[in-house]
Amino acid sequence: MDFINVASLLSEEEREVQARVREFVDREVVPIAADFWDRAEFPRHLLPALGDLGVMGGPFSPEYGCAGWNNVAYGLAIAEIARGSGSVATFLHVQSGLAMAAIHELGSEEQKQRWLPAMARCEAIGCFGLTEPDAGSDPGSMQTTARKVPGGYVLDGEKKWIGNASFADVAVIWAKTEDGKVSGFLVEGDNPGFRADVLPRKASQRSVWQTHITMEDCRVPEDAHLPGATGLGSTLAVLTHSRYGVGWDGLGQAMDCYEIALSYAKEREQFGAPIASHQLVQAKLVKMVNEVSLGQLLSIHMGRVKDAGNLDPATVSMFKMNNVSKAREISALARDVLGGNGVLLDYRVMEHMADIEGVYSYEGTHDVNTLIVGQAITGHRAFAPKPQAPEAPERNGRAGEPRAEEQAR
Repeated sequence: MDFINVASLLSEEEREVQARVREFVDREVVPIAADFWDRAEFPRHLLPALGDLGVMGGPFSPEYGCAGWNNVAYGLAIAEIARGSGSVATFLHVQSGLAMAAIHELGSEEQKQRWLPAMARCEAIGCFGLTEPDAGSDPGSMQTTARKVPGGYVLDGEKKWIGNASFADVAVIWAKTEDGKVSGFLVEGDNPGFRADVLPRKASQRSVWQTHITMEDCRVPEDAHLPGATGLGSTLAVLTHSRYGVGWDGLGQAMDCYEIALSYAKEREQFGAPIASHQLVQAKLVKMVNEVSLGQLLSIHMGRVKDAGNLDPATVSMFKMNNVSKAREISALARDVLGGNGVLLDYRVMEHMADIEGVYSYEGTHDVNTLIVGQAITGHRAFAPKPQAPEAPERNGRAGEPRAEEQAR
């Protein structure tokens, strides 16, 4: 999938990472992805190999057991994994883009040394607890609390849609301290006050598990506090990193949908000719390859910007918003090219189509990311709470007639 020769923009190391991860995905992920998705089972047997690939915490320093890739190589690896399974890519985002990134950016040196090498090898699993049942796009309204007690903290509250939590060794939990500020804490998965229940009957991201976390009198020691987490703004660096990865995820799933549709159109014959020879089918394929090619250029550029240290939250919101919305369109076009076969999991497009719906909402919904970009270009925060307009005087139920007390005055 390289119609415009984007490979010419990549270094030898970047191409090597892409080829190595693609070979692993084709060998280990593609053959089993649909079956695990259909059964809503997570392919845990892939974890050691994913650790060996170096993709977990790919851009982080080798001193923490990570690969030390640049961000373009990391993005290319994410796209290849998403090409094989959007669900496995979501596991990666949680493990690497959220949990590891939070510890790397906000943790103490002791916390980094304890957790990051094991998480890079997938010997320890992490999760990231920010979203709550009633606090999704508005994390500032979270209700989870962290109360200071001798020797540590007591956490109470709930989190929802938290990937990996049902089998996590460590959870990054965000909570409000007694001064009303948001802070981060590391909660180990075997903590008796911590429970994570898998959310059932999910129709997107089926082979990765999201959970509902409940914390009741969940006690953690003093050194479980992330010292760099000094307010809700501390999550920005983490979310910028994870949204960057999700932008590549959208590209990878879009690439696979296009490749499947193109191959199918060349092989499927109707009216005595391959459907690829039909004008309407060609128009759909051209639309797909055009959008994928533009997405590849944007993705590589975003990686270069991130490597230069200039990827700001609004830019990464545009990146995630663009690539995932385009992937949504491309998956629908691919499903259309495949006709009735497009709804069969054997052809993989429907799996992507459903998984992209989850990606469209997580790491900032499409609408919220749109408004982040809108704020950046206009200076107006459209999603801020609006002051209530003063009520119009009541006029005895009829416009223009003052109330009786007004008449008296």
